[in-house]
Amino acid sequence: MLSEPRSGRLAAWGNALFAGLISPDDAALAIVGDDAVHRVDGIPGETGPVGLTLALGRLRALGVRGLRVALPAPGHPLGLSGPSEFNARALDAEEAVVCHGVALGLVPEVYEAGPDGDVHVEVLWHCLPVREAPPADVPSLGEAERELAEALREATDVLTRLDVAGSGPVAAAAVDAYRARAERGREALAPGYPPRAVRVLELAQRVGTLVEVAYESGHGGAVSASEMGARAVALRPVERTARRALVAAYNAFVEERERG
Repeated sequence: MLSEPRSGRLAAWGNALFAGLISPDDAALAIVGDDAVHRVDGIPGETGPVGLTLALGRLRALGVRGLRVALPAPGHPLGLSGPSEFNARALDAEEAVVCHGVALGLVPEVYEAGPDGDVHVEVLWHCLPVREAPPADVPSLGEAERELAEALREATDVLTRLDVAGSGPVAAAAVDAYRARAERGREALAPGYPPRAVRVLELAQRVGTLVEVAYESGHGGAVSASEMGARAVALRPVERTARRALVAAYNAFVEERERG
């Protein structure tokens, strides 16, 4: 989730489309990514699910000026503003997109289809009403960048103190693998995003990778239940900081345009 949520791709490339920086086909291709297909249900004026390109066009015609991301977790409604139905769906999915300019939001439902060995992923986005209110707990880019610097130190310290044999090399390998994926040509964010947003996104993904490594290295019986509990307590605020930073980075496009 922390590396590249589907809501992040939808918001980033949807924002670039709304700003006229890319074509509808290019936006749809980037949003779908490695999935087989994305469709959108509940678009006002439509009687059933429609394709992603048509859905984005309809949203723009309705007055949507931008898209923001929400990455909620239990006890942390990050990026949400209500109502309860939308918040509950977003919490189940652990992500959502909130429209700016029109009181609508989108929550993904992910399906796997196909025979063993040839499984593909399909995504159905549910378009629902949202409450027009400030999103919960979203920091500015500057706040997120400052918090991430401390979170990176904390994550590294937790790995050093709590991980078992080989965790240092495993952590280094995980970060190297992330960098290799990034260097294969995938753009971190869509055109139009400020450089600081790209920097914050990449750092948040790095912190998220370290958190995942810290959790995963405890599986397989090498760490006791009490040690795993201590690790979770230590890592929870680091993971929350990384999620807040991701939201700040993806939402920077809308925030920048609103400021000027």
